[in-house]
Amino acid sequence: MAVPVYKRVLLKLSGEALLGRRTFGIDADVAKQIATEVVEVGQLGVELAIVIGGGNIFRGLKASAAGMDRTTADNMGMLATVMNALALSDALERLGTETRVLTAIEMRTIAEPFIRRRAIRHLRKGRIVLFAAGTGNPYFTTDTAAALRAMEIRADVIMKATKVDGVFTSDPETDPGATLLDSISHLEILERRLQVMDATAVSLCMDNKLPIVVFNLTKSGNVLRAVMGESIGSLIAT
Repeated sequence: MAVPVYKRVLLKLSGEALLGRRTFGIDADVAKQIATEVVEVGQLGVELAIVIGGGNIFRGLKASAAGMDRTTADNMGMLATVMNALALSDALERLGTETRVLTAIEMRTIAEPFIRRRAIRHLRKGRIVLFAAGTGNPYFTTDTAAALRAMEIRADVIMKATKVDGVFTSDPETDPGATLLDSISHLEILERRLQVMDATAVSLCMDNKLPIVVFNLTKSGNVLRAVMGESIGSLIAT
């Protein structure tokens, strides 16, 4: 039987991953589909943590550009990630998997406060941990939150789930000549300003030699393939 390449994984999902065919909110069928793939990975003994964005509900940067105070807008965006984490947690629990939602903004009646050692204990007990509310601070993206939490729990890798097949030389949605890169360094991502994750997140991963696997979430079974080390998507490594 094949053995997973990674023991502890931080899966980064965008809020838009929960949209499905909707233009706003959460598609319950899509949440169930994602949860099914995540459970399959967990059953292999992989310790799995998840950071999910909130763009399907509220985008702080967009609201700030429209005139809202940036701190207020970012706080609202962080709350949107809590809603998404709760929705995905519910989908996972319905499949019989234990989860814990840990939030950087204290709200004890809804989720546990983020405590690093507690998060690691949950992972060791086989629970899927969902980190919500970003870093708890404005001006930081959920990409940066994912990098930070991955470092704190000593994850082996960040798996960045997207709607494209990996890292391209340019935006494949606007440039038909864009080429998929099988592997690339953190430094090259920064130098070439490739829009994979924000610069703060990539720099944090580079400084701590944490690899990032970028893959297409819309293709069924790709979460499992990525964890098993199959050659899908792109590997970002020092």
